[in-house]
Amino acid sequence: MLTVLRNSIHYTWCGCILLAAHAATAAPTLQGQSGYVNMPNADVGRDGDLSLGYSYDSPYGTIWASSTLLPFMQVTGRYVSISGTPQFADDAVDPAFRNYGRYKDKVFDLKARLVAESVWMPAIAVGATDLQGTGLFKGRYVVATKTFGPARQLEASIGVGGRRPDGVFGGVRWQPVSAPNWAVVAEYDANDYSVDLEAVSTGAAKRRKGAVVGLEYRWGWLGAQIARHPNHFSANVYATIPLAQREFIPKVLEPAYFKPKTAPVRLSAAAWREDPRQAAPLINALSKQDFKNIRITLDGATLRIALTNSRISQMGRAVGRAARTALAFAPTGTHALHITYTKIEQPIATYEFQDIGALSDYLAGASKRETFLQTVQMRYATPADTIEGDRAAMVAGVDDSAGLGIYANRDGNVIQVSSEDREGSRFRITPKLGFFFNDPSGALRYELSAASAYNKRLGNGLYLNGAVQLNLVENVSKVTQGSNSLLPHVRSDVAEYNRGGRFKLNRLMLNQYLNPAERWYARVSGGFYEEMYRGVGGQVLYLPKDERWAADLSVDALEQRGYKGWLDKLDYRTVTAIGALHYRLPYGMTVTARAGRFLARDTGVRMEFKRRFPSGVEVGAWYTKTNGNDITSPGSPSNPYHDKGVFVSIPLKSMLPADTQATAGVAIGPWTRDVGQMVASPGDLYGMIEQPRRDMTDYDGLGNFAERPDEQKLPAVTLPDRPLPDAWPLFRLRLEQSKAATPPLSSVAYGTALAGGAVLASALLDKPVDKYVSKHGNTRLARSWNNFGKNMPIALMATSGVAVAMGDERMQNMGIISLQAVAASLGVSAVGKYVVGRARPEENRGAWARVGEGESRTNSSFPSGHSAVAFAAITPFAQEYDAPWLYGVAAVSSMGRLAGRKHWVSDTVAGGIVGYATGTLLWKGQRDNAKSQFAVLPGPKEISVSYQGKF
Repeated sequence: MLTVLRNSIHYTWCGCILLAAHAATAAPTLQGQSGYVNMPNADVGRDGDLSLGYSYDSPYGTIWASSTLLPFMQVTGRYVSISGTPQFADDAVDPAFRNYGRYKDKVFDLKARLVAESVWMPAIAVGATDLQGTGLFKGRYVVATKTFGPARQLEASIGVGGRRPDGVFGGVRWQPVSAPNWAVVAEYDANDYSVDLEAVSTGAAKRRKGAVVGLEYRWGWLGAQIARHPNHFSANVYATIPLAQREFIPKVLEPAYFKPKTAPVRLSAAAWREDPRQAAPLINALSKQDFKNIRITLDGATLRIALTNSRISQMGRAVGRAARTALAFAPTGTHALHITYTKIEQPIATYEFQDIGALSDYLAGASKRETFLQTVQMRYATPADTIEGDRAAMVAGVDDSAGLGIYANRDGNVIQVSSEDREGSRFRITPKLGFFFNDPSGALRYELSAASAYNKRLGNGLYLNGAVQLNLVENVSKVTQGSNSLLPHVRSDVAEYNRGGRFKLNRLMLNQYLNPAERWYARVSGGFYEEMYRGVGGQVLYLPKDERWAADLSVDALEQRGYKGWLDKLDYRTVTAIGALHYRLPYGMTVTARAGRFLARDTGVRMEFKRRFPSGVEVGAWYTKTNGNDITSPGSPSNPYHDKGVFVSIPLKSMLPADTQATAGVAIGPWTRDVGQMVASPGDLYGMIEQPRRDMTDYDGLGNFAERPDEQKLPAVTLPDRPLPDAWPLFRLRLEQSKAATPPLSSVAYGTALAGGAVLASALLDKPVDKYVSKHGNTRLARSWNNFGKNMPIALMATSGVAVAMGDERMQNMGIISLQAVAASLGVSAVGKYVVGRARPEENRGAWARVGEGESRTNSSFPSGHSAVAFAAITPFAQEYDAPWLYGVAAVSSMGRLAGRKHWVSDTVAGGIVGYATGTLLWKGQRDNAKSQFAVLPGPKEISVSYQGKF
């Protein structure tokens, strides 16, 4: 089941759509992928575009979302309901499924552009539909698209598919120059609807392949299409949001920075030292600009300030406003200014301004940025940057009215009741809205509540965090299907919690934050973590000097709370321990690997990928694989379900007329699954540090420090678009290099004969080895070996990727060659499987029997794809570094496929030969990297990717 959750109700979406105009570069089909009506084209959309829509094409109603996550890749998720399915009707035979409404199915599609359109060549893309789940809409296709005319007003496509679409298909689109908002589309629909689920009952069987025509209209972000099929109409409405756009609404309500006209007469340094209350006017001025946790001390001729800002989203801009204010109040004789930016009183970064005069000149516009940078040092903060002293005396006389009030359109909320003091203690009541999809008893579940949060500072880094929630309107509790999970019900009893009570205590805990050493952070927590769990635990975060990565470890001893939501509890207890490695790739991409023990006592790995766009919007996905065998549908004993989902994080600063740190989160993932689940973090340290660290290391680290009009186009102020390069030309150039290393025909013939002899000789062992394995296949060793053989090729591919991202020039080159060899060997293996069509040993059909009727030949036994990948990934490294022992790793991995009866001996030998041959060929052609060089280069303030070619 899926969930879409939002933190609170926001007013901004409609305003953004109306205030911004954007001509989308791709038009979606009824399924969300770019194309015509039902048929796709080779367009993948503009990098960073996110489209959301709804379509109806009887008997299918579809809610869909599509994103060009990478410049050459479009991913689509859709939620399809099918009307007329008898097993879900009100009078269904099975009473357990009565009144469930229409059948619903989740579908995930992927399209990748292989070749971009050029003057003479069309764009070429491959796609696959329904990659996960039931496979009701499973298919694959290849399509070519070409545009014509001076304004590219005519587009034509032709392609061929298997299953969906079935056979040859095509489409055209004409967009008149005189009416650019309108377009006429036509296609040949090649889908075979007669094989769809319950096609006779739903009426899909009446649909035939044939011509479809449609009319489209687009206005700004909005679009619509209506189409005529042979015997019915379809409709599609959508909005396309350009995530690569930096700002959707101008900052017309942003407060101006501090003006020193009203500042008091500057006192002497001696007066400051004698009476700490002299800092009160400066603290007052900073507080009025939303600065919190303000600490000030005068150290000789250096004025030191530690603070944070609760509203301004960019650290450099916040520090700039603090510096401008401090200049107006600093005592006479001050020579330097040190400002430490904090989060929850933990020092993050320190800006040292060594020349007050240079700082004043720069803020006044009298000097250039390059000159000013010579007087500034930015560094990671240390515990020594924490400012102690007589805080009570310092803040005496400071106005600290927390002012409980009712505010509209603050932090993206329609309305909120809130108050916040100078120390960051906050009380807030806001509306909260949650949506839950795909419960069989209803397509949409919702929850509207009033959420109240209270955060109180008790001491240095010590905070009390509480939250209660009152459900106003909800129907989640009406879920009729109970959890059938065979794992501990760590998440799947969500409906029971909603039925437990309308008013609940969601959080009440103490959090102690610590900074024991430079670039080390820690948290100790205890209390009610969330609606479902309470306990004690902590987290440790380490930041190396290399800003590309970070690592943390979280350990929590937990007890499951009761359904009533107060002091009641259940019998389930567990300890979770999860280590995480975060790695920043170029172009705003971050990969996170989490490994350890999850909530249901299952152990495994969770991989997360996200991309951050210039607007600050982050789009990502996660996939978790653990030893928790979730075999309930859509999982099965042979293919257990693994936790997965997608998410979008939206910074509201891009959609509001004033800056804010507030964000809105949308996640689509299982809400009644127990495998691979984690407890809600009491205060994630990496989440706390990620954005300030990015601000400090991007370009010169100052950001929009001075807010000078003449600097708004500087890269450090307005980070430029750095679109991902099209990988295909680089890949093609490397392959062209490899042609020079292609062995002569005589050598190819000799090698082929030698390989054929090895495969035939190994075939003599097929039956004896399989007979032995079938007798001993249930041992723990055999099962472990099988898992090793299944997962090792994936680990080797990941190692190659790490070599590309983190290695030196030589290792990066080997990583690229390794990944190329993997791709090539997979292609060769796929062709071999389709041609030979050999049955696997576990099918018990015989050593050289064909796969059964109706079974896919692409999933047959000969050759072994796992063996091909393992040897292909290993070979470039083994040959480059003269490490033949690496072949032993690949061989042991291949033998694991025998232990699981997934392959015959000859399959693994053939796969190994394929991998070795492709790896060797590509290594010989590209080992000398003089002709082309790919490099990931970490600079002092950024990471760049370069490609150099001589051709």
